[in-house]
Amino acid sequence: MAGREHLGEFEQIVLLAVLRLGDDAYGVPIRREIEERTGRSLTVGALYRTLDRLEEKGCLASWFSDPIPERGGRSKRYFKVEPLGMRSLRESREALTAMWEGLEGQATHES
Repeated sequence: MAGREHLGEFEQIVLLAVLRLGDDAYGVPIRREIEERTGRSLTVGALYRTLDRLEEKGCLASWFSDPIPERGGRSKRYFKVEPLGMRSLRESREALTAMWEGLEGQATHES
């Protein structure tokens, strides 16, 4: 993929959740991790739309497990962050840090 991949806030949150979960990064734990850490309620549809979009951008890769009898023979779809995803996360963090620089005192004043 040419050029930089800019990430929205929720895309960053999803990538960070996948990173935190490591080998356990599939739908249910990803959703739980985001809800617990951010306090946001999250629909399965919104999560999977974002996971799919991040995979299309080259930030994530996914694969299916073998069928699981406890899940009625269905597979789990696992995710991992690709190098482009890591690079994009770092660039997003650096850009936000640069924008916040010097504003810490002002940011405490609410209008």
